[in-house]
Amino acid sequence: MPRIVFNLVCAVFIACGFAACADSAHQKHEPQDPPDYKGVPTDMTPPSMISDPAKPQ
Repeated sequence: MPRIVFNLVCAVFIACGFAACADSAHQKHEPQDPPDYKGVPTDMTPPSMISDPAKPQ
């Protein structure tokens, strides 16, 4: 008998966990870009980390 009650309590907690997880997965509204977002940058070249080597004289 105690094992049945324990299993029932565990099943209830698991069901509540799944219900809470399913509710938080759905967004209430569509995500929006921030106002200063100008789109995806097209220049994919990395910035230069070091300057050009000095030319010998």
